[in-house]
Amino acid sequence: MKILITGGAGFIGSHLVRTILGPGKPLGDDVRVTVLDKLTYAGCLDNLAPVADEPGYAFVRGDIADAELAGRLVAGHDAVIHLAAESHVDRSIADAQAFVTTNVVGTSVLLDAALRHGTGPFVHVSTDEVYGSVPVGSSTEDDPLRPNSPYSASKASSDLLALAQHRTHGLDVRVTRCSNNYGPYQFPEKIIPLFVTRLLDGGNVPLYGDGENVRDWLHVDDHCRGILAVLTGGRPGEVYNIGGGTELSNKQLTEVLLEACGAGWDRVDHVTDRKGHDRRYSVDWTKIRDELGYRPRHDFAEGIAATVDWYRRHRAVWPPLRQEPPAA
Repeated sequence: MKILITGGAGFIGSHLVRTILGPGKPLGDDVRVTVLDKLTYAGCLDNLAPVADEPGYAFVRGDIADAELAGRLVAGHDAVIHLAAESHVDRSIADAQAFVTTNVVGTSVLLDAALRHGTGPFVHVSTDEVYGSVPVGSSTEDDPLRPNSPYSASKASSDLLALAQHRTHGLDVRVTRCSNNYGPYQFPEKIIPLFVTRLLDGGNVPLYGDGENVRDWLHVDDHCRGILAVLTGGRPGEVYNIGGGTELSNKQLTEVLLEACGAGWDRVDHVTDRKGHDRRYSVDWTKIRDELGYRPRHDFAEGIAATVDWYRRHRAVWPPLRQEPPAA
């Protein structure tokens, strides 16, 4: 199988590539992976160094919105796993245009290429944020989309485009919607790596509003196992939620990170809440459990401890943080 992975130099994408080509090779020894990545601020070739010498690996630097490049690459592959996206909510609030260009236009270009060349399955990786804030209960795959930020609106748009290509043309599209990811190699603008790197460096961390916004936490390795389950066993035209099973308020998460880094609450700065900050996300992942046998394997406490330890041991790879926006 030849797989094109967009955004494969980013946090989740690189973990997926390392999983496919690394020890164990869950898709077999004959799999070939081409990574297409623009290498913006959040993409880094160092993330792919562990598998860069594998015979099944190839890298192409480019933009998913480049129709000629996308068409040429999609034509030479059996499947597409589409992770490339602008993903930071604060950046989308400051300037939404890049999110529309990459997440909506770029996705449309890839879908058109897959349709022209008959390439499938096309796994479109999305987010629980498209459901909007969920006061109680958990969002199922059939719930309406109510995005509240430019980021989540752009992702919801791309989801609908992908599903429309299936319904209109029969393209083998499968959509996944995950909860908040954590783990090694994550760019330090998201809350866990931002807090960990600042705390380990002796600095303070910003906590939005009252800190009671709730998120479900999913280890990136569990997420990637879910993506591969959908690739190999999912049904065309279906949506699959991928959850982690650990809901925490940002205040509770901050307490966990402070303890892991040996710091106290005097290192926390309470900052003005983000505009339109969703109060709670929660996905029901019964469907992927019952259909494909997915369950998260990583205990959150152990996963956080290992993540903190990774950042402690890899200080040389931390990018500069001074110009990064507060975490969400």
